[in-house]
Amino acid sequence: MNPYLGEFLGTLLLILLGEGVVAGVVLKGTKSENAGWLTICITWGLAVTFAIYAVGDISGAHLNPAVTIGLAMHGDFEWSMVFGYILSQFAGAFAGAILVWLHYFPHWKTTSDSGAKLAVFATGPAIRNTTFNLISEVIATAVLIFGILYIGANEFTQGLKPLVVGLLITLIGLGLGGTTGFAINPARDLGPRIAHAILPIAGKGSSDWGYAWIPVVGPVVGGVLGAILHQLIF
Repeated sequence: MNPYLGEFLGTLLLILLGEGVVAGVVLKGTKSENAGWLTICITWGLAVTFAIYAVGDISGAHLNPAVTIGLAMHGDFEWSMVFGYILSQFAGAFAGAILVWLHYFPHWKTTSDSGAKLAVFATGPAIRNTTFNLISEVIATAVLIFGILYIGANEFTQGLKPLVVGLLITLIGLGLGGTTGFAINPARDLGPRIAHAILPIAGKGSSDWGYAWIPVVGPVVGGVLGAILHQLIF
């Protein structure tokens, strides 16, 4: 399979499962309504794990522009392929968000909170503060890239690394995600946010474009810093 198609499918699967759990928790009338933050963090970690298992042998399963840029900065990925990977990731995230919308279709109408509807698609701050929201995304993504690089430097039983990376995602969500919802992935936030803006979701409200640059810029900066930090230490 073409690696760009692999990135598209892997990111689609990631968003379908990851944003699917958010929808299940925040939308009205689902069987998992109010299941809580722990449920969301664990499911995002598992979503990453199984997306890596799905396409890891095809594309390396970056699934995240910050990972692609971080690996290129670190010298582990060709710069000539970066744009194609990022484009595929954004497209996969957009498509995955549409599937989440379809899957939970009856629940959009029964949910009156427009903020909850946006939360299914995109992240937002617990306390809106531009400087510190940006810092949160930078720190969390730096930890992600640094972690991926040092996980990659260790030897595991065959097939175990995707699970370890998934645990890293869950750990970041629980430890650092309470401020901004740990986007740590520009495609994960911007692709679905565009879907939110386009889709005919009843009572959806604003797509919060004033905040949208933070979960794009923050993870890119954090990804670069995480790669540089790993090079400096190791």
